[in-house]
Amino acid sequence: KQRTTNDQRHNNAITSAQYRRSTILFRACQIIKAMGSKSTPQAANDSDSQVSIPSGSSQTAAQSDGEENIESTTTNKEKDINIDDLTATLGSVSIAPKQPSSIANAPQSIKSVAKMLASNKYKKIVVLTGAGVSCNAGIPDFRTPGTGLYDNLQKYNLPFPEAVFDLGFYARNPDPFVQLASELWPGLKHSPTITHSFIALLEQKGMLLRTYTQNIDMLDVLAGVSEERMIECHGHFRTASCTVCSKPFDGEECKRIIVEENRAPSCLSCKGHVKPDIVFFGEGLPDRFHRLVKKDVRDADLLIVMGTSLMVSPVCQIPDMVRRDCPRILFNRELVGTFCRDGVKSRRKSYSNKERDIFHAGDCDESVRLLCSLLGWKEELDELNSSTRLG
Repeated sequence: KQRTTNDQRHNNAITSAQYRRSTILFRACQIIKAMGSKSTPQAANDSDSQVSIPSGSSQTAAQSDGEENIESTTTNKEKDINIDDLTATLGSVSIAPKQPSSIANAPQSIKSVAKMLASNKYKKIVVLTGAGVSCNAGIPDFRTPGTGLYDNLQKYNLPFPEAVFDLGFYARNPDPFVQLASELWPGLKHSPTITHSFIALLEQKGMLLRTYTQNIDMLDVLAGVSEERMIECHGHFRTASCTVCSKPFDGEECKRIIVEENRAPSCLSCKGHVKPDIVFFGEGLPDRFHRLVKKDVRDADLLIVMGTSLMVSPVCQIPDMVRRDCPRILFNRELVGTFCRDGVKSRRKSYSNKERDIFHAGDCDESVRLLCSLLGWKEELDELNSSTRLG
């Protein structure tokens, strides 16, 4: 009996909603008719005629339930209704647009992440990125066979690929790094990707605690991420210093000498080679990294990892440093690090099943764009990205 009563209430609610919708649409027809009467004599002559609407189940149900009848003739007062009245009347009618198939068929992993971000629960997100987030900007990653940077340094005649970022090798022969730096110097050829803009958007929405990048391309900053929210784990090109005495060197002058003169700057004090303040093998990470990382991983309520092989220490340890109750999201072409379970590269259970890891395989930009479409952020994302593109 209770179930029957509940079913009756549900049916009555549906009937009432159908009736209200029918009333609103019928009212809109009257307003449009009245507005049209102002523009043509024929409309004026027809203004007292009855407006015909198809007989529908909602109207019949409403009349059978004893709802009051709606007058079907427009009055002189209704003839004076303006567009504001029409807007107000139609304002309560919600007609949802048809979703693109890519959104309707979005993978459950992306839907789960969208649900999390839409909950407004996560306000201290830590992001960790690698070279994969910059590939769509035209900057190669390091280790992809065939296309990675380390597979395409033959023209520099290096003893081993990593020598281009080796401090000892730079002291003996700075030319290979100078050549590479002149081609990759930030802000000259490469614009931020959709993924960089997504990180900047998280900051704009007050959701970003910190973003840790292993990249030296400065595209996060160019995308609009504030230096306060940035940890450039492997340094940047904005400043420079001597590799011998560590004395600071003007960053803009270093850029001019490397890019325009294609040579290594010389220290004004000891004549040693100067380089941008990016971290070479044999150098320690910036003090800012060590000062903030422990607190950030303790405070983080969500970790998002994108475009990295998680092979370079100590940055690769960050996913294991967050609290056990902190969800971890991986947007990457493959499972990496401890996102792999028992050494087997298979997807973990979703976060909705009380596991803290969510993995979505694929291109970072495509994953981020689909995520923002589900969140209703796509227009903001595209506008932000367009505003940061070079020339």
